[in-house]
Amino acid sequence: MSKKGVEETLPFGEDTLVFKVMGKMFALTSFSEPNRCNLKCNPDYALDLRSQYSAVTPGFHMNKMHWNTVVFNQNVTDKLVFELIDHSYKLVVNGLTQKLKKELLNG
Repeated sequence: MSKKGVEETLPFGEDTLVFKVMGKMFALTSFSEPNRCNLKCNPDYALDLRSQYSAVTPGFHMNKMHWNTVVFNQNVTDKLVFELIDHSYKLVVNGLTQKLKKELLNG
């Protein structure tokens, strides 16, 4: 929530908390399974992460090429989780229209 332009939403029901930047999803988590989250990821990097960490798998209920599910407190450090959140946020921001990027910068 400390990132610029971020909002919390519940578009898929009361169990799934979705974090969006300028209306675009970059992270999801479930209240019933708070030990994991889905994060957007560069496809090549996603494959690398999955091969290195058993706690990183193709995104549950998401496009498996662009999303990972990350399970906390397994073989992924907290530092890496925060880096992956930053990576996801930046991917989404980089994909915004120029108009939305300008709004984000000026907001």
